[in-house]
Amino acid sequence: MVDAFEDHCWQDIIPADVLDLYSHYKRDLYVGPKAALLAIDLYELAYQGGPNPVSEVAKEFPSSCGINAWKAIEPTKKLFAAARAAGLPIFYTTGDTRESSKPGAIKATNRRGGTGGADAFTIRPEWAPQPGDVVITKQRASGFFGTPLTAHLTQLGIDTIIIIGESTSGCVRASTVDGYSNGYHMVMVEECCFDRSEISH
Repeated sequence: MVDAFEDHCWQDIIPADVLDLYSHYKRDLYVGPKAALLAIDLYELAYQGGPNPVSEVAKEFPSSCGINAWKAIEPTKKLFAAARAAGLPIFYTTGDTRESSKPGAIKATNRRGGTGGADAFTIRPEWAPQPGDVVITKQRASGFFGTPLTAHLTQLGIDTIIIIGESTSGCVRASTVDGYSNGYHMVMVEECCFDRSEISH
């Protein structure tokens, strides 16, 4: 039986008996009185190759989420419109592409960097930052790690972060964990998050 808590993308992928193992962690779903919208990495890199299967676009654009990214455009536009209408503070993250800010001799992982140069990390025009919005650059997956995001949220008295973007299993997950660890109520919007793999999403 599907209830409000289970009515998410994983219900068709995760067996019912496994979902039942996590039933102890069910909680009320809500948005607190002082909310902000946090858009994780909604930049051009994720949309390269157009609205085509990820397996096709990845051959030329390995960082693209292909059709999964494009399917999330309309819900994301609606969410931004609702957030702006409600007067919510809006924060974005994107990759830090400045050469001067990259570590020199230290290589933390063997992960390859993104392709396409600085333009690939430009926020999509459908939800381009407006005056008063804050764009946070980051070097790691989490929007919190090594950034001033917590300071901004503290000054505004934020208690809830509505989080969207890509990828669900990577930067969105890392930012959600760090947000929760910092004491914020985290709300992930399924239709506005995406990944290369539906299973990872």
